[in-house]
Amino acid sequence: MERAELENLVRATGVTEAHGGLIFLRDPHWSAAQRAMFAAVQSKLENRKSKMESGWLCIPTGGSSGGLKFARHDEVTLTAAVAGFCAHLGVNRVNAIDVLPPWHVSGLMARVRCAATDGRHLPWAWKQLEQGDFPEIEAAGRWLISLVPTQLQRLLANPAACDWLRRLHLIFIGGGPVWPALMEAARNATLPLSLSYGMTETAAMVAAQRPGDFTGGDRSSGCGLPHARITVGPEGAIRIGGASLMRGYLGEPDLTGEFVTPDLGAIDDTGRLQVFGRRDEVIISGGEKINLREVEAVLREQNCFADVAVLAVPSEEWGEILVACYVPLSGAAWPEAEINRLLSRHQRPKHRLAFAAADWPRNAQGKLNRATLQAAVSARLHPSG
Repeated sequence: MERAELENLVRATGVTEAHGGLIFLRDPHWSAAQRAMFAAVQSKLENRKSKMESGWLCIPTGGSSGGLKFARHDEVTLTAAVAGFCAHLGVNRVNAIDVLPPWHVSGLMARVRCAATDGRHLPWAWKQLEQGDFPEIEAAGRWLISLVPTQLQRLLANPAACDWLRRLHLIFIGGGPVWPALMEAARNATLPLSLSYGMTETAAMVAAQRPGDFTGGDRSSGCGLPHARITVGPEGAIRIGGASLMRGYLGEPDLTGEFVTPDLGAIDDTGRLQVFGRRDEVIISGGEKINLREVEAVLREQNCFADVAVLAVPSEEWGEILVACYVPLSGAAWPEAEINRLLSRHQRPKHRLAFAAADWPRNAQGKLNRATLQAAVSARLHPSG
């Protein structure tokens, strides 16, 4: 894909702004703090006029943690990502149903893959899909879709949605951890899932399961795509290199080597990537190491909550303590006995806070906004603070 073609494609999303020779994808749902961060970026670039030759496309990242950075990509990095995607899956033409926002790397890359391979890009509002309005597709098109885990969870509750999903060639799941109960439900529904791994910094997925892997019992994030180099450092951090890697973050030195991700993982003997979670999801409370994702998975499997998240907050006595935040299912009580049986004393949340579904903070992609939830937790635990 040439630069002019990519520029036209991203401008057609309607969510771009040009500043200082760069093109930015802008999320209309940014918080006031994030809008202020972007205004500061604009201010620094206002006197810059020359067109940047590489790394000119700035894709926002870090929104779910409350911060804001821009990963700098261009036609070279995104084209490499498309080539690796197609080679890994053995497809020459990508036809995608796209329910993800264009300012997010997954939504953008759906458009880029289709355009670069002369495939069909079918944008579809997530709310339409969730409410049972499914696009008409022909099986011969080998249609693909990318979903985040929460979207999959909601569709699994609708038998008609499951029937429609089974007609797709692959359903890519990424953007967050997939808990065991959700994987089991997808397996029981015989959905053609592909667990994947990637991020804005790598132009979306760098590892993915091939057709049949998930239904065959694989629960990893699949093997690395041919354009990417995935290694795991001695400290357990996943490291990514390769042609789709960003040029660097805007305002920081160019990236010249591997990108050290915030995730912990391992590569098994078959070359499949196992992702264990983020490094910042492991805390020390009262001298005990606790993995927040493990606790969250236990809570999810109780089938008492429409949604749940486990956060850590500072504590003078313990260093950090766990807070369980959840949207209760109608008529369901906190499963005290089962939680006490499944979790050791130090793993049990010290506080549990119920939220109404309308107050559960999600972004337009459907991902939990943990920064907003953390602020709500702080306000409820320390109302005078």
